[in-house]
Amino acid sequence: MNYITVYFSPTGTAEKSSVSMIEALAEGKEFGRVDLTAYSTRETEKVFSTDDFVVFGTPVYGGRIPKVAAQRFARMRGQQTPCIVTVTYGNRDYDDALLELSDLVQANGFVVQAAAALIGQHTFGQIQVGRPDEDDLKENQQFVKTFLEKAEKNPRKGSVKLSIKGNHPYKAGGKGGMFRPLTADTCIQCGLCVKNCPTGAIDSDCSTIDSGRCISCFRCIRRCPVQAKNMNDSSYLAFAEDFSKKLATRRENEYFLPQK
Repeated sequence: MNYITVYFSPTGTAEKSSVSMIEALAEGKEFGRVDLTAYSTRETEKVFSTDDFVVFGTPVYGGRIPKVAAQRFARMRGQQTPCIVTVTYGNRDYDDALLELSDLVQANGFVVQAAAALIGQHTFGQIQVGRPDEDDLKENQQFVKTFLEKAEKNPRKGSVKLSIKGNHPYKAGGKGGMFRPLTADTCIQCGLCVKNCPTGAIDSDCSTIDSGRCISCFRCIRRCPVQAKNMNDSSYLAFAEDFSKKLATRRENEYFLPQK
């Protein structure tokens, strides 16, 4: 069995969670990664077989899969390939995102064997800072262990019955936020933000941002080596402070295993 994680993860939270699961599944063996985050990966196509096991990971944007992530996942094709689907959200709710991801990959030939809705630090404000933390990653690994026990260490089994939270039709969402990063005069025009932007929204001058493409993922802010990219805007800072207070109560990870 070949183990691969496929993820869209602008700030690294979905990646961290999905990698923890694929590591547990591989049980010390090598595993592969398909990172679909950068704009350069937008036309990547992969075909997986029954000898593969895939863990999908993506953040949640407004209760849905990011539209750009859905477009890239749609290029992943399975051949009755077993998989686990995971979404990572910032402590509000994941709404229809997990169901949407499950539906999407199943339509593309994958067999969803288990699922998880996981907490990660929110892009905006100071919400669940540092998550997924060590305890979260241990929970993920225990989830995989329980899954393998239930599957009798045979993840090649066919379709299973899962009860995943969500509704049809899906709620509106998936576009990202309306905030656009600013660029300070300290910018050294290294080009990292241009290279790493998931939607190709940043011009070669490293400061001009296409508002129609930007999804407010703040990947450029998190990765700027001189902290030139920022959100030092009064309207954002007021929103972030209020939002952080509203979502201060800790939420826990949710895991979905096959029903008997």
